[in-house]
Amino acid sequence: MINVVLVNPEIPNNTGNIVRTCAATGAVLHVIEPCGFSWEDKYLKRSGLDYWEISDVRRYPNMDAFLVSNFGEKAAASGNVPCDLKQTSINTGAKFWYASTKAAHVFSDVDFAGDCYVFFGRETTGLPEDILHENYASCIRIPMRANARSLNLANSVAIVVYEYLRQHDYDGLKEQGKLTQYDD
Repeated sequence: MINVVLVNPEIPNNTGNIVRTCAATGAVLHVIEPCGFSWEDKYLKRSGLDYWEISDVRRYPNMDAFLVSNFGEKAAASGNVPCDLKQTSINTGAKFWYASTKAAHVFSDVDFAGDCYVFFGRETTGLPEDILHENYASCIRIPMRANARSLNLANSVAIVVYEYLRQHDYDGLKEQGKLTQYDD
């Protein structure tokens, strides 16, 4: 299973769109606060449409709460978040990936085997560089032109989630549609 982890998202429309992507694909969405918006924001609700009912969104007040909730007390005990994230992925069997424009590895070149958590940073600054530095071998990027700073966060999440799903043969997803106005 793929777990999308948003670290301090700032734009409600992006988070709402990510809720919709996760709901449509069965991905779990973890949101580490603080966020740059209220959870009552009309743009957040509107962009998530009616997918809120079928989504699995989990919110945490900070990184330690995320680690404790998902991996137990030892995960956050030392207070050194970057090292904890690296060590936790080894101890739990789940792989951690860190999406960043600063990464050296292309996202489609990695093996998204089994359970994984893909971390995405805030829209304006991305993930903190100390986390990237401690986990650089697990940092992934989406290729783009050299003069482009970044892609939209919601688009980036969708690209990576669908690569994970492609590698897993779209397990559990409906792969064929049907016309509604014709019988053939």
